[in-house]
Amino acid sequence: MIEHKKSAALRNRAARVIPGAVNSPVRAWKPVGGATRFIARGEGAAVIDADNNRYLDYVGSYGPAILGHAHPEVVAAVAETAARGFGFGAPTELEVAMAELIAKCIPIARKVRLVSSGTEAGMTAIRLARAATARPGIIKFDGCYHGHSDSLLVRAGSGVMTLGAPDSAGVPEALAALTRVAPFNSLEAVERYLRAEPRQIAAVIVEPVAANMGVVPPAADFLAQLSALTHRYGALLICDEVITGFRLRYGAAHEMYGAEPDLIMLGKVIGGGMPIGAVAGRAELMDLLAPIGPVYQAGTLSGNPVAVVAGLKTLEILARRGTYERLERISARLGDGIARAIEETGVNGCVNRVGSLVTPFLGARSVRDAEDARRADGALFARFFAAMLERGIYLPPSQFEAMFVSLAHSDDDIDRTVTAVRDSLTAIRGQP
Repeated sequence: MIEHKKSAALRNRAARVIPGAVNSPVRAWKPVGGATRFIARGEGAAVIDADNNRYLDYVGSYGPAILGHAHPEVVAAVAETAARGFGFGAPTELEVAMAELIAKCIPIARKVRLVSSGTEAGMTAIRLARAATARPGIIKFDGCYHGHSDSLLVRAGSGVMTLGAPDSAGVPEALAALTRVAPFNSLEAVERYLRAEPRQIAAVIVEPVAANMGVVPPAADFLAQLSALTHRYGALLICDEVITGFRLRYGAAHEMYGAEPDLIMLGKVIGGGMPIGAVAGRAELMDLLAPIGPVYQAGTLSGNPVAVVAGLKTLEILARRGTYERLERISARLGDGIARAIEETGVNGCVNRVGSLVTPFLGARSVRDAEDARRADGALFARFFAAMLERGIYLPPSQFEAMFVSLAHSDDDIDRTVTAVRDSLTAIRGQP
């Protein structure tokens, strides 16, 4: 039995002063039950908890840790920069270098505004779209998460053509009603909204590869056709690349699928594990931002030098020859191995993978949108999560999160994981 007395003591301490004992809800492990571990440190592909238990990690800080944890080159760059000061409330050369790099790698990103989170990037992108079009409405996709701002914290109700309903207490109905929700991969639903309100929709916002309902790839030509459809009605297309940016390729994922966004959101990988976000896009849109335009946006820690240098060093390493080829190879080894284990054990399930984003859906044969994802067996996944944890494999604690493969994972790590998957599925098969 794995000991976690120190984690238990920390949970008790946290519960007295932190709501729910966590600072982000998924960390509470509510979807899978059990007692969340407190992590003390990370080393490459592994995390070590407060009780010194070691786990092979596929959470990866939910995306930023593409190099693995505590990469020595990133740590050295952060330490060197921190020694000169943590932040100044004034511009630094590092901010310019990051914006230049993003603009060089992503053609649509003519200008860049750095912020401190993906949520801030989403808020800013929506505000820009509304200002540019003088329209209030937005369309998002069921199951796609773009941060917890009021305009975006909305999901589909009983029918895809109904107005949005708040997904959280504290979100005004009037604001939620400005957000329409369509099924992912459904051009027809988007066109119905645009046709019904041709002068009301400011923007359509989409993850090029959905990764917050589990991994769900776009259908063939979906993003290219979505671009054309959105622009035909005078609305803007926003691609949320907070997860996919610099993870699936060196640059933005939307280019892989023929999308032509007006604005993009970035985060996670571009901070190398430090808090960061960015909104970027066409120059005439970005120039609407204060101080030269009428759209106000500000942030005390935006462009923080320690966060920016962690991202710059991470992107420098990712640019080295063969990096993404290796990441694809080991990710395919993992995805294919999990799929074989599901088939060999006779468990009902499937695997969705795009690059280093992987989700095994248990209880579902095929997943192409949020409704399909919701048919997965959450109770079965909870048992699978617990069985994997017992075998030293740390998965995201929800059926609806992606597994993140990092460059720190070795072939042996992948093979060990696949063996653990097969053993775990065998152990839980037929359990109530």
